This record gives sequence, C-alpha cells and structure tokens, in this order.
Amino acid sequence: MQGEPFLGLGNRTQAEGKVLQTFQKSFVEVQSILDQNRLLISEINQNHESKIPHNLTRNIFLIQELNNNIRRVVGLYADLSSSFTKSMESSSDGDSAGTLKFNGKPGQKRIRRG
Repeated sequence: MQGEPFLGLGNRTQAEGKVLQTFQKSFVEVQSILDQNRLLISEINQNHESKIPHNLTRNIFLIQELNNNIRRVVGLYADLSSSFTKSMESSSDGDSAGTLKFNGKPGQKRIRRG
C-alpha cells in the first residue's frame, strides 16, 4: 500500500503465509467441487443411457446443479485472481529494492534488450 511504512520481515512473512493459506483453502474447495462435478456427470450419463423417463427428468436437476457448481468454480478462480493481484501489488509496494521507478510508479523493472 502506497504511503505506508515498509512492513518488517516478520509482518511480511506472516502476510505471505496468510495469502498462501487462502490460496490453499480455495484450491481445496475448487477440487472438491470438481470431484462432485465428475460424479454428477457420471450420473447424468448413466441416466441418459437408461432412457428411463424418471432418470431423464432427474437429469434436469443434476444439470442445474452442475451449472451452479461451475459458476462457483468460476467465482472462486476470480477471487483467487483478485487476491493474487492484490498480494503482488502489496508486495511490490513494500519491496522496491532492485526496481526502478518509471512514471512515478514503484515496482516496475526496466527490461534490457539485447
């Protein structure tokens, strides 16, 4: 965060640990949803192959559940992306060693060509 004093190493390490815990928790949740989707797809396929009217009707609800799960996964990945971006921005704000200021923005490195 711009304008704030440099975070001490302990605070920074603690913040990085918290970010990693958040990522891990989200990835575990995503994996759980994907595992559930695999089971739903399997049941949908079985119901479709059976051609039993009750099973085909049930597929409507299973497909709705599958779609909701996909929306949840997309939302979790969007949250992860946002969290990752924020963590990268805050780490570059607090650690400008080895970076050049370009247009007044800290954390952008100059790339040498050649």
